[in-house]
Amino acid sequence: MVKTRICMISDTHTSTPNPPHKTDNAYRSPLPKANILLHAGDLTKVGYRVENEAMIEMLKDADAELKLVIAGNHDITLDEEYFTSFGYNRHLQPENLGGESILLYDDHIDENRQPSTEQLQSYARSIKDLWTCEAARKAGIVYLEEGVHSFTLSTGASFTVYASPYQPEFCRWAFAYERDEDRYNPGLAVNPIPDFPNVDILLTHGPPLGILDQVPPDMNVGCEHLLRAAGRAKPRIHLFGHIHEGWGAQRGVWGGDGLKLEDVPTDIEDMLENRSAYYDLSEEAGRPLRFGDETLFVNASINTVRYEARNAPWVVDLELPLAGK
Repeated sequence: MVKTRICMISDTHTSTPNPPHKTDNAYRSPLPKANILLHAGDLTKVGYRVENEAMIEMLKDADAELKLVIAGNHDITLDEEYFTSFGYNRHLQPENLGGESILLYDDHIDENRQPSTEQLQSYARSIKDLWTCEAARKAGIVYLEEGVHSFTLSTGASFTVYASPYQPEFCRWAFAYERDEDRYNPGLAVNPIPDFPNVDILLTHGPPLGILDQVPPDMNVGCEHLLRAAGRAKPRIHLFGHIHEGWGAQRGVWGGDGLKLEDVPTDIEDMLENRSAYYDLSEEAGRPLRFGDETLFVNASINTVRYEARNAPWVVDLELPLAGK
């Protein structure tokens, strides 16, 4: 096993880390150094080219060997089918996003003319190219489509990720599915989540039902099918975002009588000093993670519900298998 450090963020919505001198904000430059950086989607507010470029530059600057990224419902230009059929309208009309009123249009879309499907497809694909081009790959950035992906670090640590940018339908945004649709379990799912022990990290934009997914007034809005799939997979870590109010981490213990959750404590002063909320699950910790019996659930939404980029990234140490073992 190889001790590995993972830095986790989500829902940046084009907010880059605050300057280093802003010591009253844990989300500040530089992002914590790690072996792996995970971003659980909603990179942007509405998928403009300039937004995607800003997020790529931020990730290029991050000190991590491997930077794994998925999209979220606000990254509308990365969902080609959605963008070409409806989503492009969000670039053509005024809309209020996070308290900031802006005119949504982009350099390749003329707000005075109806764009053709071919133009919209070409534009969406050009945005995807930003994330998948050689320059991004050389910077360690890997954009993940829905499904299973395996990686080996220079340390020899080997791990498998199941990634999905989807979440239950929400106000007609991108990467959505109806609540009665099961995307994650064997049956009709195209890319079901594998059973234990075949997933080390579950990386989804939306949360599972009942875990760091509560919105006022006391409503849980996560996905019940994703929760069931997580119970089959029992990953080491399940990272998500989407619900800004749910920032935090919970340690889940799988048992015959269901999943028991306990909150991971945080200290404001430590987070401000270290630019992150830290949790040690390695063999050196007093209570290392028991793979197959426990999962660390993390909602790493950087933005608050008021779209203020104030929440701390999460940093976790844990053991990953050595390649070939």
